Amino acid sequence: MKLSYSLRMRLSILFFLTLIVPLFIIVFVMPSYYQRLITTDTTTLTESSLTSLTHNIETYLEDLERLTVTPYWSEEVMRALKVKANGQYETTDAYSQFLTDKALNVTLPNFLKNPRNDILGTILLSYDGSVYVTSAFKNEPVDNYPFTEQGWYKQAVEADGKVSFISAHAQDYLKKPTITQVFSVARLIKDPDSKQPLAVMKADADTIILEKIANDIRFNVNSIVAIFDEQHHLIYSTASLPLELQQKLIFPAPNGQTIDDYVVVSKNVTQANWNIVVLLDNSELKAKLEGIYMVGLLLAGGGIVLTLLVFFTLSRWIVKPFREMTFVMKRVQKGELHTRFAVRGKDEVAELGKALNTMIDQLKELIDSEYKAVLNQRDAEYRALQSQIQPHFLYNTLNGFIGLNRMGDRRLLEKSILSLSGMLRYILEHNDWSTVAEEMLFLKKYGELQQLRFQDRLTLDIYTDPATNNYLLPKLLLQPLVENAIIHGVEPLNRPCTLVMSCIVDHAQDIEALIITIKDDGAGFASHRVDESIAVGLANVRNRLQLAYEHATFHIWSEINQGTHVTITIPLREVRL
Repeated sequence: MKLSYSLRMRLSILFFLTLIVPLFIIVFVMPSYYQRLITTDTTTLTESSLTSLTHNIETYLEDLERLTVTPYWSEEVMRALKVKANGQYETTDAYSQFLTDKALNVTLPNFLKNPRNDILGTILLSYDGSVYVTSAFKNEPVDNYPFTEQGWYKQAVEADGKVSFISAHAQDYLKKPTITQVFSVARLIKDPDSKQPLAVMKADADTIILEKIANDIRFNVNSIVAIFDEQHHLIYSTASLPLELQQKLIFPAPNGQTIDDYVVVSKNVTQANWNIVVLLDNSELKAKLEGIYMVGLLLAGGGIVLTLLVFFTLSRWIVKPFREMTFVMKRVQKGELHTRFAVRGKDEVAELGKALNTMIDQLKELIDSEYKAVLNQRDAEYRALQSQIQPHFLYNTLNGFIGLNRMGDRRLLEKSILSLSGMLRYILEHNDWSTVAEEMLFLKKYGELQQLRFQDRLTLDIYTDPATNNYLLPKLLLQPLVENAIIHGVEPLNRPCTLVMSCIVDHAQDIEALIITIKDDGAGFASHRVDESIAVGLANVRNRLQLAYEHATFHIWSEINQGTHVTITIPLREVRL
């Protein structure tokens, strides 16, 4: 006995055999989870180490900062700086000069003695231009060096007595500069009583100390430790840091952010507003996951092979019938209603195929019995309504030519005939539809033709929104309205009249719509006493509009001696392009 499996059972077998969900979890979710876990743990440990590193740097900066306040500890030094700053040194007696020089050359250096070898020395710049260098290497300043023009000097003056932290720079102001870069702390020395600036004090430290502090803390092998100043300029890094990578860093850098192949961990040195950044090598973190990825890849390969085997085995049962149904539907969509699905078996797919065949049979009967008949009737009515326009239009136009002939204006008559020939070419084209631009151009020519007849009694005002030019309208839909406006609104009066035609897109309503307006300020008519010729033209336009658009509206307002206003509203979703 031949077994017949249901579609649900086949799908269940396919699902469990392929093991898609476990495979996805093993290959993608678990490695990703462990990678985030390892990255988070490493980032947390690095933050702890970075806190210790930051504390060491802050302690060192405090030592440098204390050196810059040394002059305040000695009354002799402060008195000497006041003498220098006030310009009294040159005019005072020799003993006072001796005391001033002693305070700045002997007393101050004794206060500045520091056991740290990495603190290279200090430099005191008096406001009278004198320079005093205190250094373990017996250094002297460069002659005529423009100290007051240096950025660090201006930075210290702008700080107005507060400590100023200077980024890495060379000691080009000393005759024996150090080979390495230095970083500094500077301060403006002020008179505590008068707040008068007296001097600028700067303490220099070798950047090697930053290397020593950074090496005391252990990070990953290939990690990079970098220190940036307040302007985000690099002060020191344990390895070469490409400029492109520096530019990608954001300060303050969010911990755990990945830039290129590094995970960023940062800490702010509050005292100097520096940023210490540790770039953890992502490859070291990924290396810990190689085993998990290897297992995942093996399972993925085995799962893919198993999936392919199951697919080719079951495709004959499941995939092929659905492909045949899709093929049948596409052929029916093209109009081949004789196409049918070959039903095999008694499962759910077979039942679905039978239902599809039944639906095609019913659809064919419905199209044959009703749809084609309705379309033919609608097309016949549409063409009949359109054919009514042409003789009526020609009749009224030729009557106008008779009037011109009787007036004896042959030149105007010839020009009118040429305009009519161009309009006839448009009318006789075998198209049921025309664009808004073509229809409005035809109305403009028709109006100009009538202007030749009525002269100053008729003024045309035509506006078309450029956005509406390519929308399609039934051909000669608007001509009867314009013709009615001229013949029944303008012609009976001896005064000048204006005919306005416009076509715009209205976005103000809930539903966007194409708004066509034709209005005149002519004779008008009472709604309960409509002339038969007017009624025929309006009925024709209304019927053609209803055949072409399902939800279009036609509104007319008229008042005797006030004119007539016709508005056609077509939902934009029904207008063809």
